[in-house]
Amino acid sequence: MSEIKGNTESAQEHAAERGVLALSANDFSALEERILRAVDVVRRERQARTAAEDRAERAEAQLREQSQVLEHLEKELHGLHGERDHVRERVERLLGQLDAMEL
Repeated sequence: MSEIKGNTESAQEHAAERGVLALSANDFSALEERILRAVDVVRRERQARTAAEDRAERAEAQLREQSQVLEHLEKELHGLHGERDHVRERVERLLGQLDAMEL
């Protein structure tokens, strides 16, 4: 009877171990799935970062180009203001000469 009881306990222990192993295999599969999802998230984040860096580089290049254009336009505007002031002075002198002739 003790031999049967020993075999039964051994069978129960073996079944319990298989359950633990089966549970461990399920846990391992869940862990594997979580790792694969994490790897996918990291991959997508790296792609997004690369795309953002590319957009930033393009934006910086456009900014440099626009800065050069702006600088050129500011110089041109300054020159035009100077020309306008010069023309205004000449017109005022001519008007002054016309006023002097009418006296």
